Amino acid sequence: MNRPRLTPSVIPNLFTAINMFCGFLSILSASEENYYYAAWLIFTAAIFDALDGMVARLTNSASELGVELDSLSDIVSFGAAPSFLLYKTFFYSMGTWGIIISAFPLIAGGFRLARFNIQLVGFSKSFFLGLPIPSSALTIASFILAFYNDGFSKPISDFITPMILVLSFLMVSNIRYETLPKISVKSIKEKPYHFIFLIFAVVLVAFMYVKGLFLAFVFMIVIGIFRHIYKLITSTSNN
Repeated sequence: MNRPRLTPSVIPNLFTAINMFCGFLSILSASEENYYYAAWLIFTAAIFDALDGMVARLTNSASELGVELDSLSDIVSFGAAPSFLLYKTFFYSMGTWGIIISAFPLIAGGFRLARFNIQLVGFSKSFFLGLPIPSSALTIASFILAFYNDGFSKPISDFITPMILVLSFLMVSNIRYETLPKISVKSIKEKPYHFIFLIFAVVLVAFMYVKGLFLAFVFMIVIGIFRHIYKLITSTSNN
């Protein structure tokens, strides 16, 4: 009897499914007011999100099915999960406006993923157009881990709505964010500032833990904005 053969794409797709499951668990945890656990599950989902792409490249098994499945998983883990976590920890007190604003990361992330899929040529990119939805979700999750303590203090709570509006705008913007570099001597020589930033981020996390993690994501986002402004200014002056 002929048994069905497992194709190489099964393994990366399994990682993608685990990513989606982590997003579902995050939503369940937030509904039960386990907010720190919910935030860490978003980070866990991001690990499996990175692994599925890595394994797909190693096994040369990237496929259109994998791309679509990855986007569906991302909208759960990095769109619905952080939006629901925001609603449960802060925006629930704002009524209808709270529901609308907390949904922004989910809605903007959905548009971001749809645009990525229709613009994808092949299965690798040197940059992302707009802030990647996992980066937005991890910024939100690290913010919850760093500053939530049975609520948010007054100065911190004033920062939440602007942060969500900025993150949502950046996801649908035309600002370029470069992909994570491959760790190699060639990559270090070509783009040394990438590795300087990675070392800086590790130092921040080592000394400040979750607050350092949040600041590392903020720095990454701000660097992308300043690089975009710099390119606009230089291109204008050259013309």
